[in-house]
Formats: sequence, structure tokens, C-alpha cells
Amino acid sequence: MGRCLLTLLGFLVAATVAHGAGAYDPHRLVIGLALEPPHLDPTAGAAAAIDEVVYANVFEGLVRIDENGAVLPSLARSWDIADDGLTYTFHLRDGVTFHDGTTFDSADAKFSLDRARAPDSTNAQKNFFAAIADVTAPNALTVRLALRRPDGLLLFNLGSGDAVMVAPETAATNLSNPVGTGPFRFERWTTGESVAITRVHPGDGINQVVFKIIPDPAAQVASLLAEDVDAFPNFSAPESLAAFAGDARFTIVPGTTEGETILAINNARPPLDDVRVRRAIAHAIDRQAILDGAMSGIGTPIGSHFAPHHAAYVDLTGLYPHDPARAKALLAEAGLGDGFAVTLKLPPPAYARRGGEIVAAQLAAVGISATIEPVEWAQWLEMVFTNRDYDLTIVSHTEPLDIGIYARDDYYFGYHDERFKAIMATIDTTIDPARRTALYGEAQRKIAEDAVNAFLFQLPKIGVWRAELSGLWTNSPIQANDIAAAVWR
Repeated sequence: MGRCLLTLLGFLVAATVAHGAGAYDPHRLVIGLALEPPHLDPTAGAAAAIDEVVYANVFEGLVRIDENGAVLPSLARSWDIADDGLTYTFHLRDGVTFHDGTTFDSADAKFSLDRARAPDSTNAQKNFFAAIADVTAPNALTVRLALRRPDGLLLFNLGSGDAVMVAPETAATNLSNPVGTGPFRFERWTTGESVAITRVHPGDGINQVVFKIIPDPAAQVASLLAEDVDAFPNFSAPESLAAFAGDARFTIVPGTTEGETILAINNARPPLDDVRVRRAIAHAIDRQAILDGAMSGIGTPIGSHFAPHHAAYVDLTGLYPHDPARAKALLAEAGLGDGFAVTLKLPPPAYARRGGEIVAAQLAAVGISATIEPVEWAQWLEMVFTNRDYDLTIVSHTEPLDIGIYARDDYYFGYHDERFKAIMATIDTTIDPARRTALYGEAQRKIAEDAVNAFLFQLPKIGVWRAELSGLWTNSPIQANDIAAAVWR
């Protein structure tokens, strides 16, 4: 976590009174979301907003990830790993049912994993399952994975939203009517407004959770102050935190995320396919100015695609210091001394829209004319992520340990490098933690040297919620709003 975040939020948290005075419904919780999910099937989309609604609430996996990033039992009560690391045997919980009343057993687990890794799979993280050679179900409560190679991240990846268990009977309709095994069942989705889920077995605690869609940062502030929303686990208006300092109704909770915020570059499109041009862009960027203007100074600058709180992080922010003169020289070397024009497509998050204005001005200072094109999230997913129809864009990649995306030939960056692929292939089969750490360092340096993207900052997690509420996550090791432990006190 950056020094600015610790200093500012440390003051604000100290100024916040522990108990609020406003009324609340002890059986209902309203959570604010900045982005509406494009659909509600975490096995069929990359949008973080999907998992923020359904992960661990509606859907469960064989294992789950907790707030500290640890792998815990879920639908599998335990598991065994062969000495050679090539066989994983999961022992399932008995008596589990899907929300439609059908039984969950090893056949459903096999179906879910085979579906995720199938040739025609639409799973956004299909690579998570690449090491699996075969899935068998010896009996109703046992599922066995045979691997073609050791995979040091397999258990963690099986705890992601991409690996949740689904039923053959309802898998095709989970996009709009999700049916899982979690403690909450899907109730309704009012497009553009909210998603509601209700507890399967109601009790004395929170029985209904409403996720209210509020993309505008000013509206987020207003909704909290008016008590229309109980919590914003990912608050988008850091410049407005002072409005909650000293207000007895609220608690401000600083945390970390896995969100590497980048100025993504289409490496397949001239002249951006020239490393000198990409390095010029990197030198044109002033990370601190972007943090100050887009995030009120809250966040940690990064120089590669890796989270600073991770043990394997290498600080590469000094590789491309803000140096407009060097940027102009590199453009001249590339035959672009007179500059060139690009489009900068910006999705809805405030960090992207605000940061994009600053980035455009910084690029203009070195002769690169960036035309800003605001796009909605669904448009961004289709145009940029899927069809690669873009020059530059700004987005936070919130999947944990996702540096491996740079090894994918079909990824939207358009980056292809055999040495990087070899590094990642070695990481995939390396179990020794020290060796994995060293290899992650090599991977970080490689994509930084190639200036694949301009790396900006690690997105902080800023939670603002009612003081009477507890049990929400402080940090986000994965994309989630796990409500299981949330209580009114």
C-alpha cells in the first residue's frame, strides 16, 4: 500500500467514530457497485462485477479464497495431492444441493471442470485448467484430477470465480438466472439499477442483499450520505473521503487490490508495434500526476504488471521515468518526429475517465495526439477486449497473479514473445516458492523492458460503509464481495 494511502486514510480512519446513529434494516444489506455486471455467470466472462455479485454468495467452487488470499475448503471438504504433484483427489461435502433442489455431486464437478476446459469453452480464464489432462468421478463424493504437468497455482485457480461449480441442467441459463450452491439464491436483476439475492436458509441476520448500480462517483457519495446505500466496498470517489471523516455513521476501511491499472497498448497496430514508440509513451507518462489527478494521490505507482504487496514484486518504476525529452527522441528515432495520432478508449470507471484526460495531455506534450472515446463497459468488452479494435485504453486488471496473460497469443495486448512464454511455462511447472519468486521477477522485467503497456498504479481498495456493519473484506485478493460473514452489530 502506498505511503499516501496510509497517511491520508490513517487520518480519516482515526477521525471516524466507531458507532453510527442512523437506522438500518437488520435483515437487509444494500451494497453499492460502480459497474453493472454484463451477465451473472462467472465462468463465462472477464468482468470483475460478475464475481463482485455472485462469488461465494450464489456460486461456490471446490475450494474458496478468503480475504487474506488463503485457499480454504468449500464444496470439497478436503483434498489429497500425490507426491509427484500430478494427481489431486477432492473429497466432497455430502448433502449439498443447487438452488433448484438438484443434488451436487462428483458428476457435477466433472461437468463443470470439463466444460471450463473444453475446446469451445467461453471461460475467460481457460488457461487455469490447461494442466488438467483428465477429470474422473470414482464415486459420488470423490472427484480426481489427473495433470499433464505440475501446476503450482492449481488450487488457488480452482478457488476463483472462473472455477465455480455449475449444474448441467442450468449452466446454459446462468447468464441471466444463476443457479449455484451458495448461501444466497438469485432473486432478481433490474437492468441498470440493481441485483438482489436472498439467503437460502433465512435467519436472524442478513437475509437479503441488494447490489445497487451507481457508476457516478458523486452519486456514490450522495447515496451513502442519504443512507440509500449501506456500503461501498470499492468506493470510486477518493477525493470525497473527507465528507465521511468524523461522521459517526460511517467507517472508512483502506485496503489493497490485485488491480494493476495500465495504459494498455495495442502492440499489433502500427506504429505501436515499434518498441521505441511504446517506450516513448512510457517516458511521456507521469504516474504521480495521474495518481494525484485521478485518485487524489491514493495508490502505489507500478512499473510492471505485478502487485506491490506480493513477495515476488520488483519495483521497476525507475525504468521509464517521466522524461518528455527522451520520449521525443525515441519518437524521432522511430521516424515519428512530427508525432502521430491515436484513439484512447476509456471505460466508465472514474480512474479511467479521469486518468485518461491526464494521459492525453501528457501524450500531447510529446507530440502524440490522443482522441478520447468514452465507451460503456459492454462496448469496451466487445470492442477492446474481444475484437482488439483500439490503440490505447486504460483499465485495471484485477485478477490475482495474472502476469501470465502476456503469454497468450490471442490476448488483446497483441504481444508475442517466445522468451516471455518460456519464462511463464517454467513458472507453471515450478513448485519451489523461491524459484517461482525469481521467475516472476524475470517475467516482470521482460514485459517492462518491452514496454508492452505503460504501467500506471496499483488500484487501492477503499471501503466506506455504515459503522454498525462488520464482516466485509478489507482487502481484495480476488474479485469478490463475500457476504457470508457480514453482520449488523
